[in-house]
Amino acid sequence: MTQATIFALSSGQPPAGVAVMRISGPSTRMALECMIGSLPLPRQASLRTIRNRNGELLDQGLVLYFAGPHSFTGEDCAELQVHGSRAVVNAVAETLRDLGLRQAEAGEFARRAFEHGRLDLVEVEGLSDLVSAETEMQRKLALQTGMGALSAQYAGWADRLTYARAMIEAELDFADEEDAPDSAADLIGADLSALMAEMSAASASTKSAEIIRNGFKVAIIGAPNAGKSSLLNAMAKREVAIVTDIAGTTRDVLTVELDMEGYLVRLYDTAGIRDADDIVEREGIQRAKAAARSADMVLYLKEAGSSSDAYEDYSVPYLKVETKADLYPDDGSDVVRISSVTGEGLDRIHQAIVDLARETWNAGSLVSHDRHREHIALASKFIQNAVDEPRLELKADALRAAGDELGRITGRVDVEDLLDVIFSKFCIGK
Repeated sequence: MTQATIFALSSGQPPAGVAVMRISGPSTRMALECMIGSLPLPRQASLRTIRNRNGELLDQGLVLYFAGPHSFTGEDCAELQVHGSRAVVNAVAETLRDLGLRQAEAGEFARRAFEHGRLDLVEVEGLSDLVSAETEMQRKLALQTGMGALSAQYAGWADRLTYARAMIEAELDFADEEDAPDSAADLIGADLSALMAEMSAASASTKSAEIIRNGFKVAIIGAPNAGKSSLLNAMAKREVAIVTDIAGTTRDVLTVELDMEGYLVRLYDTAGIRDADDIVEREGIQRAKAAARSADMVLYLKEAGSSSDAYEDYSVPYLKVETKADLYPDDGSDVVRISSVTGEGLDRIHQAIVDLARETWNAGSLVSHDRHREHIALASKFIQNAVDEPRLELKADALRAAGDELGRITGRVDVEDLLDVIFSKFCIGK
């Protein structure tokens, strides 16, 4: 069945200086010939007059034509770069509809690229991450995923499994031949063990990728009036939280997102921890403790002049901080002292957060999605079954199953149920 030819506005919503209308499908050539008179040379920008079916002038702009399969989607594609007013965009879109093209759905261009073998699922996910990246580290992670580094790693693992199966099947089928391997299990055992170790290390990197993508979580914990909300406001450089002298002002967890040297950092301002009778405040305290337990780092605040130290161990990295340093003399201790009024010590807080966040980054390939980790875990399980299994037929079958799990990551094997979920995350026009 011939696919419909689709179009979409791939640039930002008008008004804008330039609007890019993207087209893909078998009727791309026809649409261009109707609107601009003749095809431009492939992959070369051409300034053309753009008209509707009745010959009425719509606009003048750059037109690019990409002949399939040498295009993003693998089909004939085109881009119309027109002036970015709503009127021009609407007129061009209406003309394309009149010519029988339809509006693309979210992610449909990327889905066609996958279906035509231009991208695998790992690269598709990296492309989606790149489109939504807001920080420098998110950009780097997305490029690492989308530019083939992870796909190459998975392909290398799959090749090693294929080799191991070939050795076993050679022993099964050609046991009487002189050049057949003496013992396939002995020859492949060491590499399978090494492969499982590599998979385990890669799976452990999922947490690092999650932190880069979803943010490094920092919970600000302490007694009432310890200066938690003031610190949040000072780091955000705006009034996010209400600050008063009344203890227990903060009843819920407040969140602010910051870009710290390329890392997305989520700061959580929490309720002051103390023995409370008020039911609402008690709930806020429970939420504060839950935020600390799920954080990647805890900032424990206490007033510089206070002798109490009620810090609880939440089993996450923490930094003890003395607040309101402008009100108390420095006692010479090594503890971090800050003042949200004067800004003293805020640079040390900033650096401590960035240093710990930076430790999460691995220069090697990161397994960037939980979906990958789950399939890698299953593949490792099948490989272990193959190592433990004495019968060669079952050993080969376990390795085949392991290879299929790796194939599901890239989309080579049985992923129809995943496609709608993955491509729905894209914006229209990508």
